[in-house]
Amino acid sequence: VEDLVWQRDSLVEQAASDVRMLGEAPAIAALRKTIQRVADADLAVLVLGENGTEKEVVAQSLHFQSRRRNAPLLAVNCAAIAESLLESELFGHEKGAFTDARESRAGKFELADGGTLLLDEIGDMSPGGQAKLLRVLEDKTVVRVGGSEERKVDVRVVAATNRDLAERVREGKFREDLFYRLCVVTIELPPLRDRGDDVILLAEHFLKQYSQKRGRKTPKLSATAKRKLTSHNWPGNIRELRNLMERVAYLTDEPMIEADDLAIIDRGPTRGAGGELAIEGELTEATGEFQRRLINREIERARGNVAAAARSLGLHRSNLYRKMKQLGMDTEED
Repeated sequence: VEDLVWQRDSLVEQAASDVRMLGEAPAIAALRKTIQRVADADLAVLVLGENGTEKEVVAQSLHFQSRRRNAPLLAVNCAAIAESLLESELFGHEKGAFTDARESRAGKFELADGGTLLLDEIGDMSPGGQAKLLRVLEDKTVVRVGGSEERKVDVRVVAATNRDLAERVREGKFREDLFYRLCVVTIELPPLRDRGDDVILLAEHFLKQYSQKRGRKTPKLSATAKRKLTSHNWPGNIRELRNLMERVAYLTDEPMIEADDLAIIDRGPTRGAGGELAIEGELTEATGEFQRRLINREIERARGNVAAAARSLGLHRSNLYRKMKQLGMDTEED
């Protein structure tokens, strides 16, 4: 038993050491201090930020700096699971609760007991799911779908979203009581374009990481490459930068990375100073381009789940596929 405990603790230490909020921007330094202050307080935390700003790293940091670090850390993307299945995913179900419920199954709240549960894209949760979540937060109990037994759970909830939840409350799309329950502590992640020289620090970190995986010596970034990186507005934030450095590590062989090696970022979508998609051209062309980018953004936010993306756009899945075909977009529909 002692050996198993030692192995568990070693794995936790390794996982914790891999979770780092890198950056020297003042906003990131302040964020690290906030995480340190609230990590061991069992307060609900709401993490706000654009897609790709690594909101999940905040949840990981909170978990591994808390007394819950030896318990599970689980995550659920509320936008990527069909509304009919989300309650079962979160709260579990009893055998026979619905057609495919051939056996009883614990939900994520039970599985994360003693630990932390990240509810990603909380702004897309259905009204029914919001009501049940509020009950869990207030009573610390769950009732499986199709069951009646109340089960006690001890779970720290971290919610994350790229949406303006206060606005969704005003629109009647998000429960006001749940909003205030979740935002006891609010952490807002700045977009990468507002983090100054952190772009270079992160680029060099990712480049070293992927170069080591490939088994090559880490190349240097030339002055022109650095200027290109800092002048880009990073609509995909850290996720976009990481993917770029992975591409560079595997597809180049020279010891120096030049600006031309980063040309792919010129072909991606751009944003204006306020973060909005920058679109030019005649009205018809611009409208189609806006629709393509909006659809791609929602699909990415739903992690490839077209049905979830369709719901967020107010469309049926088949209608979204039809619109994508009209816009000349690739679809994987059979």
